[in-house]
Amino acid sequence: MTAAPAPARLLRRALHAPEADRANALPAGAWWLWALGLATAASRTTNPLLLGLLVGVAGYVVAARRTDAPWARSYGAFIKLGLFVVALRLVFSVLLGSQIPGTHTVFTLPELPLPDWARGVRIGGRVTAEQLVFSLYDGMKLATLLICIGAANALANPARLLKSLPGALYEAGVAVVVAMTFAPNMVADVVRLRTARRLRGRPTGGVRAVAQIGLPVLEGALERSVAVAASMDARGYGRTAQVPAAVRHTTNVLTVGGLLGVCAGTYGLLAAQGAVYGLPLLLAGLVVAMAGLRLGGRRSVRTRYRPDQWGVRAWLVACSGAAVAAAMIWAGAVDPEALRPGVVPLTAPVLPLWPAAAALIGLLPALVAPVPPSDRAADRPARRGKEQV
Repeated sequence: MTAAPAPARLLRRALHAPEADRANALPAGAWWLWALGLATAASRTTNPLLLGLLVGVAGYVVAARRTDAPWARSYGAFIKLGLFVVALRLVFSVLLGSQIPGTHTVFTLPELPLPDWARGVRIGGRVTAEQLVFSLYDGMKLATLLICIGAANALANPARLLKSLPGALYEAGVAVVVAMTFAPNMVADVVRLRTARRLRGRPTGGVRAVAQIGLPVLEGALERSVAVAASMDARGYGRTAQVPAAVRHTTNVLTVGGLLGVCAGTYGLLAAQGAVYGLPLLLAGLVVAMAGLRLGGRRSVRTRYRPDQWGVRAWLVACSGAAVAAAMIWAGAVDPEALRPGVVPLTAPVLPLWPAAAALIGLLPALVAPVPPSDRAADRPARRGKEQV
């Protein structure tokens, strides 16, 4: 048996995902850029087949690279939230009607008469298959956005995300990180308390059980807040350096102007007709905002211990999400009908081949991102057993 050529061995070794540790763990920003790329792609289409493919891509990556941390258990909650959004969108369409014309009547509800000043608003009445399908597509798009954001919450370490923020945004970053970790920690507390009640033979459902679980959950959240405040005070949080007034004013102008440009560019990318001016505005806003954050970092005197390193794997993860978003934006400009199937008349959606193939690029993190230690530890006994046999 001949050995593999040296270039093939080097390529195989480079693509082989190592075991995750403190040195090679991906920065949280890479996971968020990947997830935002998938969310941008989902915002450009209402094709249920493409939306389902994006959800499958996000779910597979989460299943392959999720750890056992408390924030990693929130992905299921985001899926349930997405299903609730779809159901709520359908209920609103049935009760409040829709502007979508249709000829296939499903059922008819009693219509509530409204005064003249509420003209254009309808409560009840005829419900058509066209408006239900349109509402289903619209709700699926919003649910896919939520699930992509949930994937970032499940994969990115909030503490590492806070550590990677610029010094000028550190105070605001603390509030954002606390807000992002509230839902995962609350879900973990609810699961823990329900398990304890089940082991004690107490009911876990009903209004009474929810009322009894709610108080310990809020108490745990308060204790965590106090612990975080104490640790921040012990580390000297809030100390700032003296900077000239001109630098402070320039920093404020650059930061605010850059963030406004980022918001306008992001809106252009997410809107149906704004892809032409959205990308230049986004890039210009990012450059201006980075310059403002660079100047604003002078007032921060904190240091970083083991700062995150953006290696080749982190760039591959981030660029895979950006590639999916760019491909979907291009597909929307070339063949918009494939990404937005019509409902009048009712037609079955068709899966466009090359946008679907582009969406599969989002699976790259499942191959190149470091494997969580628990997975490798679980595979070792099985591997040893096979070797012994």
